[in-house]
Amino acid sequence: MIAASRLKRAQDRVVAARPFAQRMQTVLNGLVARVDQDLHPLLRQPDGPDNRPLLIVVSGDRGLAGSFNSNIIKAAGQFIVERGRTGEMTLSLIGRKGRDFFKRRGFAVNYEVAGILAKATFRDAADAADAAIDDFVSGRVTSVHLVYNEFKSVMTQRVVVTQILPIPRLEADATAGPATEYLYEPGPQEIFAALLPRYVQVQIYRALLESNAAFFAAQMTAMDAATRNSTDMIENLTLYMNKVRQAAITREIIEVVSGAAAT
Repeated sequence: MIAASRLKRAQDRVVAARPFAQRMQTVLNGLVARVDQDLHPLLRQPDGPDNRPLLIVVSGDRGLAGSFNSNIIKAAGQFIVERGRTGEMTLSLIGRKGRDFFKRRGFAVNYEVAGILAKATFRDAADAADAAIDDFVSGRVTSVHLVYNEFKSVMTQRVVVTQILPIPRLEADATAGPATEYLYEPGPQEIFAALLPRYVQVQIYRALLESNAAFFAAQMTAMDAATRNSTDMIENLTLYMNKVRQAAITREIIEVVSGAAAT
């Protein structure tokens, strides 16, 4: 009941944030393919293999949510294994469950925070984004990836692993007509200096909102299933108790009747 009461507000925040975040991602993905990567450090593509990735893991702060946290940890673990260089993997952990799991296993952690998911603000996302941007610009990591639960419906949540830095380049589509031309005012350097950090912040903020709504949906579903299972168990145990009680009463009556007949 508590999760259901909080889900509607969390869902409204997700629906309000999605259009801006999705459109911003689409525009920047297309724009990056048409500009010089030297315009801004966040546009820099790795020269060699991407062997120092940073993975931002957004998990829950509490349990009792079914497979919500285990799915995130499993997806993050699969990402680490597929990279094949676990020693060079850096993690940024948002949420108590993911933090506790990966810190116990000795992974390098550059940023961690817990207890913010249920009341996440844009400032929380900006703090995590600034830490990731600093690592990327300084060269300590060659890419930044994000794993989180995307809210689809009350019954469905989808684990998403996406790259946010360097910004993926969209390939030109020959059937889509001429490419869009952009005019910059005051200039591309000034625009990218303001736009690109905000892009990273917006994507992480959207991930926090999606995970928050998905957590409440998963928690509501898990608790509803637990309630039904406990109700079924109580009914079965009550039926068994009544049968045992009835058998005991029947046996006592038989013993009384048998004793009376013997006398």
